[in-house]
Amino acid sequence: MSLSLTDVTLTYPDGEDRLTALDQVCLEVPKGSLTAVVGPSGSGKSSLLAVAATLVTPDAGTVVVDGTPTTGLSRGELSELRRHKIGIVFQQPNLLPSLTAAEQLQVMARIDGRKPRTARGRAMELLDAVGLADHAHRRPHQLSGGQRQRVSIARALMNDPTVLLVDEPTSALDHERGAAVIGLITRLTHQQATATVLVTHDRSHLTAADQIAEVHDGRLHPPPAAR
Repeated sequence: MSLSLTDVTLTYPDGEDRLTALDQVCLEVPKGSLTAVVGPSGSGKSSLLAVAATLVTPDAGTVVVDGTPTTGLSRGELSELRRHKIGIVFQQPNLLPSLTAAEQLQVMARIDGRKPRTARGRAMELLDAVGLADHAHRRPHQLSGGQRQRVSIARALMNDPTVLLVDEPTSALDHERGAAVIGLITRLTHQQATATVLVTHDRSHLTAADQIAEVHDGRLHPPPAAR
């Protein structure tokens, strides 16, 4: 099991009280599988993703990433865990405007201390995997919305994460481009053997998932066993 959340509870200050964002959530995502998380706005989907990414520490419960319990880890240790084990794809690609598609990926490897030649080879391999090898030298303004999102997905995979967390990747795309992005994420999940969590509002994409988890008022409906 590459990602496991057990009895995770998360609250936020709300005046004199506290608002419960996640209420004893349990979720297991096997390696090489895609779990789709759905639910209405404000239900806790983004909070679940933030906890899984170790960006937010829950009030209670445990998060285990690729066999490593995150409870008690220092800020530096969590940062190290994210760099080596977790890839994150945000709603907006957030690409650096001055860098080419290849450079967007290479900078991730440089942060990790990889040699430039090794980083270049891995970047080109991933751009080829997402169908953008011929666009490696293009900058964000020279790419379509779908292409920018594909660069973002490739960037998240640059350091070979075991966990891939994807937040509403199709929100700014039309249905056809959105379906292509979901198909790409599904294929790469199996090829790269990541434990992938996809937060989406579009239920038409759920057929691609190995399991579906529904969030309502911070509670997670138990997902079916992975196919």
